[in-house]
Amino acid sequence: MHSATLAINEKLQARRAAGQKVLHLGFGEAGLPVPDSIAAVLSGAVGRNDYGPVVGSLEARDAAAGWFSRRGLPTSPEQVLFAPGSKPLLFALLASLPGDVVLPCPSWVSYAAQASLVGKRTIDVPIPGEAGGVPDPALLEQALRAARETGARPGILVLTVPDNPTGTVARRSHVQQVCAVAERWGLAVIADEIYRELVHDGQAPSATEFLPENTVVTTGLSKSMALGGWRIGLARVPDGQWGRKLLADLTGVASEIWSSLATPMQAVATHVLQDPPYVLAHVERSRQLHAAVAQAVHAEFVAAGAVCRRPEAGFYLYPDFEPVRQVLEARGITGGASLAAALLDRHGVGVLAGEAFGDTETALRARVATSLLYGQSEAERWEALNSTDPVSLPWIAASLGHLREALGDLTGQG
Repeated sequence: MHSATLAINEKLQARRAAGQKVLHLGFGEAGLPVPDSIAAVLSGAVGRNDYGPVVGSLEARDAAAGWFSRRGLPTSPEQVLFAPGSKPLLFALLASLPGDVVLPCPSWVSYAAQASLVGKRTIDVPIPGEAGGVPDPALLEQALRAARETGARPGILVLTVPDNPTGTVARRSHVQQVCAVAERWGLAVIADEIYRELVHDGQAPSATEFLPENTVVTTGLSKSMALGGWRIGLARVPDGQWGRKLLADLTGVASEIWSSLATPMQAVATHVLQDPPYVLAHVERSRQLHAAVAQAVHAEFVAAGAVCRRPEAGFYLYPDFEPVRQVLEARGITGGASLAAALLDRHGVGVLAGEAFGDTETALRARVATSLLYGQSEAERWEALNSTDPVSLPWIAASLGHLREALGDLTGQG
Protein backbone atom coordinates (compact mmCIF):
# COMPACT_ATOMS: atom_id res chain seq x y z
CA MET A 1 0.00 0.00 0.00
CA HIS A 2 1.21 3.50 -0.87
CA SER A 3 2.53 5.39 2.20
CA ALA A 4 -0.25 7.69 3.38
CA THR A 5 2.08 10.66 3.81
CA LEU A 6 3.63 10.31 0.36
CA ALA A 7 0.21 9.67 -1.20
CA ILE A 8 -1.34 12.86 0.16
CA ASN A 9 1.70 14.89 -0.86
CA GLU A 10 1.39 13.65 -4.43
CA LYS A 11 -2.36 14.25 -4.41
CA LEU A 12 -2.02 17.83 -3.20
CA GLN A 13 0.81 18.58 -5.61
CA ALA A 14 -1.36 17.33 -8.48
CA ARG A 15 -4.23 19.59 -7.41
CA ARG A 16 -1.91 22.56 -7.19
CA ALA A 17 -0.44 21.77 -10.61
CA ALA A 18 -4.00 21.71 -11.98
CA GLY A 19 -4.48 25.28 -10.78
CA GLN A 20 -6.55 24.51 -7.69
CA LYS A 21 -6.09 26.51 -4.50
CA VAL A 22 -4.51 24.20 -1.95
CA LEU A 23 -3.39 24.68 1.65
CA HIS A 24 -0.82 21.92 2.07
CA LEU A 25 -0.88 20.69 5.67
CA GLY A 26 -0.56 17.01 4.85
CA PHE A 27 3.14 16.27 4.45
CA GLY A 28 6.07 16.56 6.85
CA GLU A 29 8.63 18.08 4.52
CA ALA A 30 10.78 20.62 6.37
CA GLY A 31 10.04 23.32 3.79
CA LEU A 32 13.31 25.27 4.06
CA PRO A 33 15.98 26.29 1.54
CA VAL A 34 19.46 24.74 1.35
CA PRO A 35 22.35 26.98 2.47
CA ASP A 36 24.74 27.81 -0.36
CA SER A 37 27.72 26.35 1.51
CA ILE A 38 26.06 22.93 1.73
CA ALA A 39 25.10 23.06 -1.93
CA ALA A 40 28.76 23.82 -2.69
CA VAL A 41 29.88 20.70 -0.80
CA LEU A 42 27.53 18.58 -2.89
CA SER A 43 28.62 20.26 -6.09
CA GLY A 44 32.25 19.65 -5.23
CA ALA A 45 31.57 15.95 -4.68
CA VAL A 46 29.64 15.17 -7.86
CA GLY A 47 32.67 13.46 -9.36
CA ARG A 48 32.79 10.92 -6.54
CA ASN A 49 30.88 8.18 -8.33
CA ASP A 50 32.49 5.25 -6.57
CA TYR A 51 30.70 2.87 -4.23
CA GLY A 52 31.81 3.64 -0.70
CA PRO A 53 31.84 1.26 2.28
CA VAL A 54 28.42 -0.12 3.19
CA VAL A 55 28.49 1.48 6.64
CA GLY A 56 29.77 4.81 5.32
CA SER A 57 33.19 6.37 4.91
CA LEU A 58 35.47 6.68 7.91
CA GLU A 59 35.29 10.47 7.55
CA ALA A 60 31.49 10.48 7.67
CA ARG A 61 31.35 8.03 10.58
CA ASP A 62 33.95 10.02 12.49
CA ALA A 63 31.92 13.20 11.96
CA ALA A 64 28.77 11.43 13.13
CA ALA A 65 30.56 10.08 16.22
CA GLY A 66 31.63 13.60 17.11
CA TRP A 67 28.11 14.92 16.49
CA PHE A 68 26.59 12.40 18.92
CA SER A 69 29.38 12.89 21.45
CA ARG A 70 28.96 16.68 21.53
CA ARG A 71 25.30 16.07 22.38
CA GLY A 72 26.13 14.03 25.45
CA LEU A 73 26.18 10.56 23.87
CA PRO A 74 29.78 9.31 23.64
CA THR A 75 30.14 7.46 20.35
CA SER A 76 32.91 5.90 18.28
CA PRO A 77 32.90 5.69 14.48
CA GLU A 78 32.49 1.92 14.77
CA GLN A 79 29.00 2.45 16.19
CA VAL A 80 27.65 4.34 13.15
CA LEU A 81 25.93 3.21 9.96
CA PHE A 82 24.77 5.50 7.15
CA ALA A 83 21.88 4.90 4.75
CA PRO A 84 19.86 6.69 2.05
CA GLY A 85 17.47 8.15 4.61
CA SER A 86 16.47 6.95 8.07
CA LYS A 87 13.46 5.03 6.71
CA PRO A 88 15.62 2.21 5.24
CA LEU A 89 17.45 2.00 8.55
CA LEU A 90 14.20 1.58 10.43
CA PHE A 91 13.16 -1.16 8.02
CA ALA A 92 16.53 -2.88 8.41
CA LEU A 93 16.23 -2.72 12.19
CA LEU A 94 12.76 -4.25 12.17
CA ALA A 95 14.05 -6.97 9.86
CA SER A 96 17.14 -7.65 11.99
CA LEU A 97 15.78 -7.53 15.53
CA PRO A 98 13.72 -10.46 16.84
CA GLY A 99 10.13 -10.23 18.01
CA ASP A 100 6.99 -8.23 17.34
CA VAL A 101 6.82 -4.44 17.45
CA VAL A 102 5.38 -2.33 20.27
CA LEU A 103 4.20 1.09 19.10
CA PRO A 104 2.80 4.18 20.76
CA CYS A 105 -0.62 4.98 19.29
CA PRO A 106 -0.82 7.17 17.30
CA SER A 107 2.58 6.82 15.67
CA TRP A 108 4.25 7.59 12.35
CA VAL A 109 2.63 5.75 9.47
CA SER A 110 5.63 3.68 8.33
CA TYR A 111 6.41 1.76 11.52
CA ALA A 112 3.38 -0.52 11.31
CA ALA A 113 3.63 -0.82 7.52
CA GLN A 114 7.28 -1.85 7.72
CA ALA A 115 6.55 -4.33 10.51
CA SER A 116 3.92 -5.93 8.30
CA LEU A 117 6.37 -6.16 5.41
CA VAL A 118 8.79 -8.19 7.54
CA GLY A 119 6.03 -10.40 8.97
CA LYS A 120 5.82 -8.92 12.45
CA ARG A 121 2.75 -8.10 14.48
CA THR A 122 2.26 -4.65 15.98
CA ILE A 123 1.13 -4.05 19.54
CA ASP A 124 -0.43 -0.59 19.83
CA VAL A 125 -0.43 1.16 23.19
CA PRO A 126 -2.13 4.56 23.65
CA ILE A 127 0.11 7.54 24.36
CA PRO A 128 -0.15 9.51 27.60
CA GLY A 129 -2.27 12.65 27.67
CA GLU A 130 0.69 14.99 28.03
CA ALA A 131 2.66 14.09 24.89
CA GLY A 132 3.10 11.49 22.20
CA GLY A 133 6.00 9.38 21.03
CA VAL A 134 5.96 6.86 23.87
CA PRO A 135 3.33 4.39 25.10
CA ASP A 136 1.49 5.34 28.25
CA PRO A 137 3.67 3.77 30.98
CA ALA A 138 0.56 2.88 32.98
CA LEU A 139 -0.79 0.79 30.09
CA LEU A 140 2.36 -0.67 28.59
CA GLU A 141 2.92 -3.72 30.78
CA GLN A 142 -0.74 -4.67 30.66
CA ALA A 143 -0.67 -4.45 26.86
CA LEU A 144 2.44 -6.64 26.69
CA ARG A 145 0.81 -9.33 28.83
CA ALA A 146 -2.35 -9.25 26.75
CA ALA A 147 -0.36 -9.46 23.53
CA ARG A 148 1.65 -12.42 24.74
CA GLU A 149 -1.55 -14.22 25.73
CA THR A 150 -2.77 -13.90 22.13
CA GLY A 151 0.43 -15.39 20.74
CA ALA A 152 2.44 -12.24 20.03
CA ARG A 153 6.14 -12.12 20.87
CA PRO A 154 6.95 -8.56 21.95
CA GLY A 155 10.58 -7.87 21.11
CA ILE A 156 10.98 -4.30 19.84
CA LEU A 157 9.78 -1.02 21.33
CA VAL A 158 9.74 2.03 19.05
CA LEU A 159 9.95 5.47 20.66
CA THR A 160 9.69 8.73 18.70
CA VAL A 161 11.08 11.59 20.78
CA PRO A 162 10.25 14.28 19.69
CA ASP A 163 7.08 12.94 18.16
CA ASN A 164 5.46 12.74 14.79
CA PRO A 165 2.39 12.98 14.58
CA THR A 166 1.67 15.05 17.71
CA GLY A 167 4.58 17.53 17.56
CA THR A 168 5.25 17.02 21.27
CA VAL A 169 8.15 15.90 23.45
CA ALA A 170 7.63 12.94 25.80
CA ARG A 171 8.17 13.67 29.47
CA ARG A 172 11.46 12.44 30.88
CA SER A 173 9.67 10.41 33.54
CA HIS A 174 7.61 8.63 30.88
CA VAL A 175 10.69 7.71 28.84
CA GLN A 176 12.35 6.41 31.99
CA GLN A 177 9.32 4.33 32.95
CA VAL A 178 8.84 2.74 29.53
CA CYS A 179 12.56 1.93 29.39
CA ALA A 180 12.25 0.19 32.74
CA VAL A 181 9.41 -1.92 31.34
CA ALA A 182 11.45 -2.62 28.21
CA GLU A 183 14.33 -3.83 30.35
CA ARG A 184 12.07 -6.15 32.38
CA TRP A 185 10.61 -7.64 29.21
CA GLY A 186 13.89 -7.86 27.32
CA LEU A 187 12.77 -5.45 24.59
CA ALA A 188 15.18 -3.75 22.22
CA VAL A 189 14.46 -0.04 21.85
CA ILE A 190 14.54 1.83 18.57
CA ALA A 191 14.80 5.52 19.40
CA ASP A 192 13.72 7.52 16.35
CA GLU A 193 15.23 10.92 17.16
CA ILE A 194 15.09 12.60 13.77
CA TYR A 195 13.34 15.67 15.26
CA ARG A 196 15.70 15.98 18.24
CA GLU A 197 17.43 19.09 16.86
CA LEU A 198 14.07 20.85 16.44
CA VAL A 199 12.82 21.07 20.03
CA HIS A 200 11.36 24.56 20.31
CA ASP A 201 12.55 25.17 23.85
CA GLY A 202 14.95 22.97 25.82
CA GLN A 203 15.97 19.41 25.05
CA ALA A 204 14.31 16.05 24.54
CA PRO A 205 14.98 13.04 26.78
CA SER A 206 16.49 9.96 25.16
CA ALA A 207 16.09 6.27 25.83
CA THR A 208 19.89 6.07 25.72
CA GLU A 209 19.91 7.74 29.15
CA PHE A 210 17.99 4.86 30.73
CA LEU A 211 18.66 1.77 28.59
CA PRO A 212 21.99 2.48 26.87
CA GLU A 213 22.95 -1.15 26.20
CA ASN A 214 19.80 -1.99 24.23
CA THR A 215 18.87 1.25 22.47
CA VAL A 216 19.70 2.04 18.87
CA VAL A 217 19.20 5.63 17.68
CA THR A 218 18.13 6.62 14.18
CA THR A 219 18.26 10.13 12.80
CA GLY A 220 19.05 12.03 9.61
CA LEU A 221 19.34 15.41 7.93
CA SER A 222 15.87 15.55 6.38
CA LYS A 223 14.27 17.55 9.18
CA SER A 224 16.97 19.61 10.93
CA MET A 225 18.64 20.59 7.64
CA ALA A 226 15.62 20.19 5.32
CA LEU A 227 17.56 17.73 3.15
CA GLY A 228 14.76 15.19 2.80
CA GLY A 229 15.22 14.77 -0.92
CA TRP A 230 18.94 14.18 -0.45
CA ARG A 231 18.21 11.04 1.62
CA ILE A 232 20.89 11.09 4.34
CA GLY A 233 20.15 8.91 7.38
CA LEU A 234 22.28 7.38 10.09
CA ALA A 235 22.01 5.01 13.01
CA ARG A 236 24.02 4.67 16.21
CA VAL A 237 24.18 1.25 17.80
CA PRO A 238 25.20 0.84 21.45
CA ASP A 239 28.71 -0.11 22.43
CA GLY A 240 29.22 -3.71 23.48
CA GLN A 241 28.53 -7.18 22.16
CA TRP A 242 24.81 -6.65 21.45
CA GLY A 243 25.51 -3.49 19.46
CA ARG A 244 28.32 -5.08 17.46
CA LYS A 245 26.11 -8.03 16.54
CA LEU A 246 23.30 -5.68 15.53
CA LEU A 247 25.63 -3.57 13.39
CA ALA A 248 26.85 -6.70 11.61
CA ASP A 249 23.25 -7.73 10.91
CA LEU A 250 22.31 -4.23 9.70
CA THR A 251 25.36 -4.14 7.45
CA GLY A 252 24.29 -7.44 5.92
CA VAL A 253 20.79 -6.10 5.18
CA ALA A 254 22.22 -2.83 3.86
CA SER A 255 24.64 -4.62 1.57
CA GLU A 256 21.77 -6.42 -0.14
CA ILE A 257 19.31 -3.50 -0.34
CA TRP A 258 21.06 -0.15 -0.76
CA SER A 259 24.77 -1.01 -0.96
CA SER A 260 25.86 2.32 0.54
CA LEU A 261 24.84 5.93 0.95
CA ALA A 262 25.66 7.82 -2.25
CA THR A 263 29.26 9.00 -1.94
CA PRO A 264 28.47 12.70 -2.63
CA MET A 265 25.92 12.57 0.17
CA GLN A 266 28.56 11.15 2.50
CA ALA A 267 30.60 14.27 1.78
CA VAL A 268 27.60 16.42 2.72
CA ALA A 269 27.04 14.41 5.91
CA THR A 270 30.70 14.74 6.88
CA HIS A 271 30.50 18.50 6.50
CA VAL A 272 27.16 19.08 8.24
CA LEU A 273 27.83 16.74 11.16
CA GLN A 274 30.99 18.62 12.04
CA ASP A 275 28.68 21.43 13.24
CA PRO A 276 30.15 24.43 11.42
CA PRO A 277 28.82 27.63 13.03
CA TYR A 278 26.63 28.59 10.08
CA VAL A 279 24.92 25.18 10.23
CA LEU A 280 24.15 25.61 13.93
CA ALA A 281 22.79 29.10 13.24
CA HIS A 282 20.67 27.77 10.37
CA VAL A 283 19.15 25.09 12.60
CA GLU A 284 18.45 27.63 15.33
CA ARG A 285 16.58 29.89 12.90
CA SER A 286 14.69 26.82 11.68
CA ARG A 287 13.59 26.02 15.22
CA GLN A 288 12.30 29.54 15.70
CA LEU A 289 10.38 29.48 12.42
CA HIS A 290 8.86 26.07 13.07
CA ALA A 291 7.77 27.16 16.54
CA ALA A 292 6.22 30.45 15.44
CA VAL A 293 4.16 29.00 12.60
CA ALA A 294 3.13 25.84 14.45
CA GLN A 295 1.91 27.92 17.39
CA ALA A 296 -0.08 30.19 15.08
CA VAL A 297 -1.73 27.20 13.38
CA HIS A 298 -2.41 25.65 16.79
CA ALA A 299 -4.28 28.80 17.80
CA GLU A 300 -6.52 28.53 14.73
CA PHE A 301 -7.54 24.96 15.55
CA VAL A 302 -8.23 25.79 19.18
CA ALA A 303 -10.31 28.83 18.15
CA ALA A 304 -12.37 26.53 15.92
CA GLY A 305 -13.29 24.34 18.88
CA ALA A 306 -10.72 21.56 18.62
CA VAL A 307 -8.54 20.42 21.50
CA CYS A 308 -4.88 20.06 20.67
CA ARG A 309 -1.61 19.55 22.51
CA ARG A 310 0.59 22.62 22.20
CA PRO A 311 3.44 22.06 19.72
CA GLU A 312 6.80 21.53 21.40
CA ALA A 313 9.07 20.37 18.56
CA GLY A 314 9.19 20.18 14.81
CA PHE A 315 6.16 21.24 12.79
CA TYR A 316 3.23 18.95 13.62
CA LEU A 317 -0.12 19.20 15.39
CA TYR A 318 -2.71 16.55 16.20
CA PRO A 319 -6.04 18.35 16.73
CA ASP A 320 -9.08 16.52 18.05
CA PHE A 321 -12.53 17.78 17.00
CA GLU A 322 -14.44 15.71 19.56
CA PRO A 323 -15.83 18.87 21.30
CA VAL A 324 -17.67 19.78 18.07
CA ARG A 325 -18.68 16.25 17.08
CA GLN A 326 -22.38 17.06 17.07
CA VAL A 327 -21.87 19.90 14.59
CA LEU A 328 -19.64 17.78 12.37
CA GLU A 329 -21.90 14.73 12.41
CA ALA A 330 -24.78 16.92 11.24
CA ARG A 331 -22.61 17.56 8.17
CA GLY A 332 -21.85 13.88 7.62
CA ILE A 333 -18.41 13.96 9.26
CA THR A 334 -18.08 10.98 11.58
CA GLY A 335 -14.35 10.25 11.77
CA GLY A 336 -10.88 11.27 10.70
CA ALA A 337 -11.25 10.17 7.08
CA SER A 338 -14.45 12.12 6.47
CA LEU A 339 -12.98 15.08 8.37
CA ALA A 340 -9.92 15.14 6.11
CA ALA A 341 -12.09 14.65 3.01
CA ALA A 342 -14.37 17.54 3.94
CA LEU A 343 -11.47 19.89 4.55
CA LEU A 344 -9.92 19.00 1.21
CA ASP A 345 -12.99 18.77 -1.00
CA ARG A 346 -14.82 21.78 0.40
CA HIS A 347 -11.93 24.07 1.30
CA GLY A 348 -8.75 22.84 -0.37
CA VAL A 349 -7.10 22.14 3.00
CA GLY A 350 -5.04 18.95 3.05
CA VAL A 351 -4.52 17.10 6.35
CA LEU A 352 -3.98 13.42 7.08
CA ALA A 353 -6.63 11.43 8.96
CA GLY A 354 -5.61 10.09 12.35
CA GLU A 355 -6.39 6.52 11.34
CA ALA A 356 -3.32 6.61 9.06
CA PHE A 357 -1.33 6.78 12.31
CA GLY A 358 -3.16 3.90 13.97
CA ASP A 359 -5.99 5.93 15.50
CA THR A 360 -9.56 4.62 15.55
CA GLU A 361 -11.77 5.26 12.51
CA THR A 362 -14.35 7.14 14.56
CA ALA A 363 -11.86 9.53 16.18
CA LEU A 364 -12.19 13.06 14.83
CA ARG A 365 -8.43 13.56 14.76
CA ALA A 366 -5.94 14.45 12.06
CA ARG A 367 -2.23 15.09 11.67
CA VAL A 368 -1.40 18.61 10.57
CA ALA A 369 2.03 19.57 9.18
CA THR A 370 2.78 23.30 9.13
CA SER A 371 6.17 23.37 7.40
CA LEU A 372 4.98 23.90 3.83
CA LEU A 373 3.47 27.27 4.74
CA TYR A 374 6.85 29.05 4.63
CA GLY A 375 6.63 29.92 0.96
CA GLN A 376 6.34 28.49 -2.53
CA SER A 377 9.54 30.08 -3.82
CA GLU A 378 13.07 29.88 -2.50
CA ALA A 379 13.06 33.65 -1.95
CA GLU A 380 9.93 33.43 0.20
CA ARG A 381 11.37 30.57 2.23
CA TRP A 382 14.60 32.44 2.88
CA GLU A 383 12.61 35.51 3.94
CA ALA A 384 10.52 33.40 6.31
CA LEU A 385 13.63 31.79 7.77
CA ASN A 386 15.27 35.15 8.44
CA SER A 387 12.16 37.00 9.64
CA THR A 388 11.67 38.00 13.26
CA ASP A 389 7.90 37.82 12.71
CA PRO A 390 7.26 35.19 10.03
CA VAL A 391 3.56 34.87 10.82
CA SER A 392 3.02 38.43 9.56
CA LEU A 393 4.54 37.73 6.14
CA PRO A 394 1.79 38.11 3.50
CA TRP A 395 1.87 34.52 2.21
CA ILE A 396 1.91 32.96 5.69
CA ALA A 397 -0.80 35.33 6.93
CA ALA A 398 -2.89 34.44 3.86
CA SER A 399 -2.49 30.73 4.60
CA LEU A 400 -3.62 31.27 8.18
CA GLY A 401 -6.61 33.19 6.87
CA HIS A 402 -7.44 30.35 4.48
CA LEU A 403 -7.28 27.88 7.37
CA ARG A 404 -9.36 30.14 9.64
CA GLU A 405 -12.10 30.44 7.04
CA ALA A 406 -12.13 26.70 6.36
CA LEU A 407 -12.27 25.70 10.02
CA GLY A 408 -14.87 28.32 10.83
CA ASP A 409 -17.16 27.10 8.06
CA LEU A 410 -16.60 23.46 8.98
CA THR A 411 -17.31 23.80 12.70
CA GLY A 412 -19.71 26.72 12.71
CA GLN A 413 -17.29 28.81 14.72
CA GLY A 414 -16.71 31.37 11.97
